[in-house]
Amino acid sequence: MKTAFFAAIAAASIATPALAQSDLNEASAFTGPRIGVTTGYDKVQGHDGVTYGVAAGYDLPVGSNVRAGVEVGLADSTAKTDSIQASRDLSASARLGYVLTPKIMPYAKVGYASSRFEGRGTDSGAAFEGVRYGAGVEVAPTPRTYISAEYQRTEYEANIGGRDAAMVGVGLRF
Repeated sequence: MKTAFFAAIAAASIATPALAQSDLNEASAFTGPRIGVTTGYDKVQGHDGVTYGVAAGYDLPVGSNVRAGVEVGLADSTAKTDSIQASRDLSASARLGYVLTPKIMPYAKVGYASSRFEGRGTDSGAAFEGVRYGAGVEVAPTPRTYISAEYQRTEYEANIGGRDAAMVGVGLRF
């Protein structure tokens, strides 16, 4: 997980200068495939930590200013209690955005999450599924790069409580 995270950062930092010179028009800034890295604050059952990962998605225009898309993510977390450690987090979401300006798009998303929690000091662990929803804003400094900030909430099955995260991300569009 950590290797993939750092490889994505390296790829983004190498490719960004070349993409900044792209002559694409700004109307395409929020369409097409994208990949990026994320990090942020993670709160699981009242315990704080840092989450980090990768996300990929695809967005399509469904109106002059409306964008609809899908997103998948893989993350890890440092949040822990005395008995459990939050671990890998897989997600798949649909999102809907509105292009306010050629460089700013707020969006909302809803989807599925599968999170693994490990027993601290043991080899045991369990995965829980849930519904993830959230909202954020994406800014396009260039037609091929983006910066995002979002809040997401996950409600898990079996009444085990929820998870809150405040995330930031950077990425590339292709």
